[in-house]
Amino acid sequence: MAAEVIPVTGRVTFTARTPPRDSAVEFADDRRTFSLPMRAALPILGKAQRRDDLAPQTRLLAGSVQLGLRLLAAGHCEPGPDATWRVADLPAEEEDRVVQLAESAQRQGLDVTQAEALVRQVLDAVADTLAPKPPAAKVSREQPRTTDFSGPLQQRLARYKRPAADDATRPHLVALSLRIEADEEELLGGCVRLIPQVHDEHNALHLADAADLWLDPGGTHGFGERARTHATLALRNAADAWAPLERLLEMRVPDQITLDTDELVSLLDEGVGALEARRVDVLWPRTLGRDLTAKATLDARGRPDQHESPLNKPMFGADELFAFRWQLAVRGDPLTEDEMDHLANAASPVVKLRGNWMTVPPAIAKLAKRRLIRTARPAEAIAAALTGVVEIADETEEVVVGASLLKVRDRLRDISKAEPIEVPADLNATLRDYQRHGLTWLAQLTSLGLGACLADDMGLGKTLQLIALHLHRHREPGAGPTLVVCPTSLLGNWEREVARFAPTLAVRRFHGSRRDLTGLDATETTLFKASASTIVLTTYGTLRADLAAEGALAKVEWDLVVADEAQHLKNPRSATARAIRKLKSNTRVALTGTPVENNLTDLWAILDWSIPGLLGSRLAFRKVWAGPIESGDEPTKARQFADLIEPFILRRRKTDPGIAPELPAKTETDHPLALTREQVVLYEAFTRDCLERIQRSEPEARRGLVLAMLTGLKQICNHPAQFLKQANPRLSGRSEKFEALDELVPTVVSEGGGVLLFTQYVELGRLLERQLSGLGLEHQFLHGGTSVAQREAMVERFQTAAVPPVFILSLKAGGTGLNLTRADHVIHVDRWWNPAVEEQATDRAYRIGQTRPVFVHRLITKGTIEERIAELLTRKRGLADAVLGAGEAALTELSDAELRDLVDYRPDDT
Repeated sequence: MAAEVIPVTGRVTFTARTPPRDSAVEFADDRRTFSLPMRAALPILGKAQRRDDLAPQTRLLAGSVQLGLRLLAAGHCEPGPDATWRVADLPAEEEDRVVQLAESAQRQGLDVTQAEALVRQVLDAVADTLAPKPPAAKVSREQPRTTDFSGPLQQRLARYKRPAADDATRPHLVALSLRIEADEEELLGGCVRLIPQVHDEHNALHLADAADLWLDPGGTHGFGERARTHATLALRNAADAWAPLERLLEMRVPDQITLDTDELVSLLDEGVGALEARRVDVLWPRTLGRDLTAKATLDARGRPDQHESPLNKPMFGADELFAFRWQLAVRGDPLTEDEMDHLANAASPVVKLRGNWMTVPPAIAKLAKRRLIRTARPAEAIAAALTGVVEIADETEEVVVGASLLKVRDRLRDISKAEPIEVPADLNATLRDYQRHGLTWLAQLTSLGLGACLADDMGLGKTLQLIALHLHRHREPGAGPTLVVCPTSLLGNWEREVARFAPTLAVRRFHGSRRDLTGLDATETTLFKASASTIVLTTYGTLRADLAAEGALAKVEWDLVVADEAQHLKNPRSATARAIRKLKSNTRVALTGTPVENNLTDLWAILDWSIPGLLGSRLAFRKVWAGPIESGDEPTKARQFADLIEPFILRRRKTDPGIAPELPAKTETDHPLALTREQVVLYEAFTRDCLERIQRSEPEARRGLVLAMLTGLKQICNHPAQFLKQANPRLSGRSEKFEALDELVPTVVSEGGGVLLFTQYVELGRLLERQLSGLGLEHQFLHGGTSVAQREAMVERFQTAAVPPVFILSLKAGGTGLNLTRADHVIHVDRWWNPAVEEQATDRAYRIGQTRPVFVHRLITKGTIEERIAELLTRKRGLADAVLGAGEAALTELSDAELRDLVDYRPDDT
């Protein structure tokens, strides 16, 4: 039947069948009803697309057929079940067209969900009707699709296939853009005109006003007869993104609309971004500039005005106050305060500035009204100046540094090049070059009111440099006292060092029963009546107790507070860290040989105390720095972080060129030892039992079980008696570690040497005492329960070459702060999880003052967790320069399989 007699303006019904090629289209009007198979209906619906008097459902079917032909020509089909074809793998823009087609039916009274389902059924029917049949096999989606256009209908379909760009016969698919126009009068009223225009998707130079598609049905615009439909769909898509465009769809000819002030604000605020997401550009005239930009600036705050709020008390002094502010600019040229006020007070989003009209997006207007972002402590300001960025509302913004802070930033960056300062005349010592550099560095930072972290290796003279700093600061009259907070074991060392290098200084212990600060109360007019310069020594434990009882330490205005062995502050939530933050001081200095013990948060805690605010909050630090660095996802972060902290942390090692050339050689040796039969049985049984319990455990209990397993395995590797907690055990023949000590220690003693034996466990220390007593060797044991007086006496006896020549030390109690250069052999009986902690312990002997070569021995049981930990420590030591680390707690996060691989006994491992 001829297409001309079919009543396309009447009722048309599509009936989906399986396979899709058997679907049918039923046409009906008041006179007749007839049904056509899909193959016969396709050309009729294709012609119907050109008519303007179609019923809604007919228009939907005709549009679906048109889309299906184009998709099939582009190869977007694949074999389906039962040797059928279907439309598939549609790119995002084609999926959008399916949705737009369904939504256009909704505006004509059809249900959008049903309309979309109908469109997709028609698309599959078109594909199954016209694609070559039957498919020989299911085509892989990775294979290129080909379609044979050899038959009559296929030849007709080929017209819809996109040819090369120079084919003048192809259909023109139009895209939409929106042009803004306005004259002087309109701009004065805060209004603009919006004109839709269309352009060829494949030729941006081929464009026209959208109204031409309606006013010129003959098509002299060159877009083809279907361009108006495409333009309507594009307008529908744009209106869905920005609602005021609905007015264009209601117009018979969508030529232009006028945007009032509110609509223009909406366009600038959200419309432009939403339209760009739909690939609709908004084009602005050259006479209406969009050159306003905003940058965060950082500078000393001027006098308070209506835009600002009071700043925090600074560390630099009363005149050094900083604030982050928004600075607006036109083409990079900053606006004056009057121009900023003009923007802030403008009622319209279009203003005349410097003789030109400009659009002012609402976000820019808000910045002009409230220019102050926030105030900043000086350390925060310095961090922003050093990095060039600042976090604002969870976004990283570039910051422009003002002139007043540039001087401080440049001074910090050049601090390492500063000329050495004069050594205080009353210092009874000759400073080495690196020590004088350390004094200069400390003096420069503290003179700015900033803190510092001196992270020299143990034995390089951190105490001496701090004593020199105290004397330097007290050359000025009226300087306050210095408070040194240190571990209990170092009180005597500080007293001896002050008496040796600065005998004119008054020293007070604030510890035990001697807790007198008379003359140091903030209400007193003098510090010590007998001395103009005072150093007060206290311990971390005493500090906690004194501040908890609102004691004397918090009442003194300290000039300088020093935290020795500052790794005690690594847990910011600990009572120690909270207590030391309550002390009032002009500046703070942290001393530590291990700024990073476990992870970068340790370093954050130390620097956040010494230079509060430099690294931001703990959560911000984990997000911005620690997380990316420790994960290795952003390789440049470690270097950026090093640049940030470089002015505030001074790290020197004994092995650095020119630091300590007089130090003798150090030889490190790993002693691989086998487990005894008894140890093997205990190790394997304990491992098996623990892993089964861990696999069955709840997540909250798993961590504790893993730590218990690791501890038990290390104890088995040391000696079965330690693990079994035997009271009077037999020692010989049960552990090769003890057999090795039986050979090594007597040999060293017989040659006149001294030995340090380090262990993590007091119980193992007791067993070592029994072993040495059985060998007839004099020894002493320092652990956490040893009193201060006993510690000092032990160190004195050992250093004066009196008996005993063997010193057993628990790693925590004796691994820091002690000078034990009489020893030339250091033995680590068991392994700690952090190489820096072991190196600290070794540095009790390998330090300035050592005149003999030092031999370091590590006892490691083969095929066990100790050997695997040794491998991890080797890798971790290689990362130390990038301040990375992962402590014992990290092992609790291993999966069950990884944990088994770590602890399984493998005696054949090499």
